[in-house]
Amino acid sequence: MAYADQEMSNTKLVSIVIVVIIHVLIGYAVITGLAYQAVKKVAQDLNVVEVQEEEPPPPPPEEPPPPEPDPQPQVDPPIVSPPPIVKTPSPPPPVATVRDIPPAAPVTPTFNKIGPVPKLAPPPPPPPPPPPPPPPQRANPEPSNNPGGWVTQNDYPSRALREGATGTTGFRLTVGSNGRVSGCSITSSSGSSELDDAACRNATRRARFKPALDSQGNPTTGSYTTRVRWEIPD
Repeated sequence: MAYADQEMSNTKLVSIVIVVIIHVLIGYAVITGLAYQAVKKVAQDLNVVEVQEEEPPPPPPEEPPPPEPDPQPQVDPPIVSPPPIVKTPSPPPPVATVRDIPPAAPVTPTFNKIGPVPKLAPPPPPPPPPPPPPPPQRANPEPSNNPGGWVTQNDYPSRALREGATGTTGFRLTVGSNGRVSGCSITSSSGSSELDDAACRNATRRARFKPALDSQGNPTTGSYTTRVRWEIPD
């Protein structure tokens, strides 16, 4: 029983293989035939179109050459007779003149005598140095009260009034470093000793000053000059 089943299976397998081969051959024949028919159909449907190349346009017609100008008639130049030939007489040959030139006097060279060379003046001496600046001026004493009140007409001496003495007394006051008058001297007399003495006496007593200053600004002794005019009061 087993043997019979095995033989039946081998027969079935061979049959199946044969059937498959037949189907493959039929499929190949069908595919090949259909492909051929399709190619043939496409070849029949193609229409061959001939493309003709366009011919180039004809060249433009050439312009006719310009007409040649009419030839001008040739005119012969007028005939001009040559001027008459005038014969001029040849000039006479030049006469050679010879001048008698006296010989030049001989030139005697002269020589200037060169004296001794003058000596150059020595250069001027350098200018002297500028003088030193002057020392600072001392400040003179200045009145600190009214000079018109130093000597007045009320100070007229009695004797001078009786004698009718008048005049102008000039005097110099010596001022100490404290601003006080330390001395008086007459510089110009009025002509009356009474008037001169009264001028110095009253000025010394009444005058007040700011003392003079030295170059360093320190108070020092100085002098002050003034005048007083004596007139008899009415």
